[in-house]
Amino acid sequence: MVPETGLPVENSPLSEQDLRRQIEEYYLPRQLVEAIFENGEIPNRSVVQTVGIGFIDIADYSYLSRFLSPDENQALLNGLYAAFNAVLRRYGGYLNKIEGDSLMFHYGGLVDASVRQMSEDEAVYSIAARLFYSCVEMQRVCLLFNRADDRFLEEHRSPQDAEMLRRAFDIMERMRGDMGISESLKAFFQIRIRIGAHIGTVTVGNFGPAGARQWDVVGEPVIKAKRMETTAPVGGFRMSADMFDTLQKTGIVEEYLRKFRFEAREHNSTYQNIQPSELFREQVVTIREKKNVAFKTISVQVHPDLPETIAEQVTVLLLNGEQGADRILELLKYYRGNQYVVDAVENTLLRIGVGLRKAPMIRAIFPSTYTSIVKRGYSSDELDQELNATFSLVEIFGKLGEYQDALKDPDQQLQIDTAFSSYEQYIDQCRKAIEQQYARTKRIAIQRAYFFNVVYPLVFESMRAGILEYHYRSKELPAVETA
Repeated sequence: MVPETGLPVENSPLSEQDLRRQIEEYYLPRQLVEAIFENGEIPNRSVVQTVGIGFIDIADYSYLSRFLSPDENQALLNGLYAAFNAVLRRYGGYLNKIEGDSLMFHYGGLVDASVRQMSEDEAVYSIAARLFYSCVEMQRVCLLFNRADDRFLEEHRSPQDAEMLRRAFDIMERMRGDMGISESLKAFFQIRIRIGAHIGTVTVGNFGPAGARQWDVVGEPVIKAKRMETTAPVGGFRMSADMFDTLQKTGIVEEYLRKFRFEAREHNSTYQNIQPSELFREQVVTIREKKNVAFKTISVQVHPDLPETIAEQVTVLLLNGEQGADRILELLKYYRGNQYVVDAVENTLLRIGVGLRKAPMIRAIFPSTYTSIVKRGYSSDELDQELNATFSLVEIFGKLGEYQDALKDPDQQLQIDTAFSSYEQYIDQCRKAIEQQYARTKRIAIQRAYFFNVVYPLVFESMRAGILEYHYRSKELPAVETA
């Protein structure tokens, strides 16, 4: 109803046209709409283009979500994704899709105005550099997010993003408050992400039926980028060897090494002397569900003071009994392949007085060495001292990794190396080959079961027991009288 003034009555329903406009503005990606306007028409034909693709996944988000209502889960993720999108806007990337606690983004194609006038080589170099640095920055933004620090928005700040971040920060603070966690004990609620990236030739265009079309990129490079993410180290990111080769050609690898070392020196971090092979760690990743197909990949360190940061978190987690012990073990599981972090954590625990009882670990991983040391007739305390002096956590975790790698599934494809001469002869050879393969598979299955059900748990439960022993002793100590 409209009064005599001609103004709409407050809270009057929107017209269908206005509602449709609001729906379009609310749900359609602005970057895509603007790109289509610049193109002059909706591109109905798909094209093949080189695109850089990234995936982000929140590690162990289920731990956080247990403390949140559905609305709070939504608000926390919205704040985090607003932070990531600010990075993408800075580098000209496109937020392709969000699926629960993960997202996909890409560079290149119709929505990337910066490469439209470039040659193919120039576009590839630009895409590689921006994809690389946005992955690095997203990890660093995640660290700022955990500190409730929104400085990363800078010139890309918007009222909507600021409000989303404020709500997310409030929820993080509420969680920590409900748990009675002080400012220094925020290590309990740290959002940690893993990122994967790859560059390749994909099909770009509209996919889906009428009424449900989506502008997207499809092809093997998308699958490969996702595999980089699922195997990426928590707190860092993994990229394909192809992408790394491109970055080497552009000088980004050397440039990043210089910047990283400089920042590490500023933080007085042990990373200040990091070697290129440690900053860019080459690793062959095997995908079991894809018949053990292997990918040459490069994992990248992104936090110049990571060892010291993790050691500081361990220090405060020690004050929180079993919950703190469990979170320390999670950190060690995340970073057990990083010798700098493992060394920093072990040195911190030893400095504080936590007794790392390594006997169960050594007995499980180095049985013959353990037996020979025990035969020397050490007392229990002397044995602990000898094992601590002989084996560092870095060595123990390194051997644990070798043990695990040795138990990978063998190639399941049956090989019959015989020509067919008769049914009986051929079936006899098949039976022998199948039985041999079964024997190998059974042996590895038993060894794998022993590793994951005995060796692996023993290593970490031994550390957990040492931490709990320290915590128990601390409670028994008499209070210090003060004047």
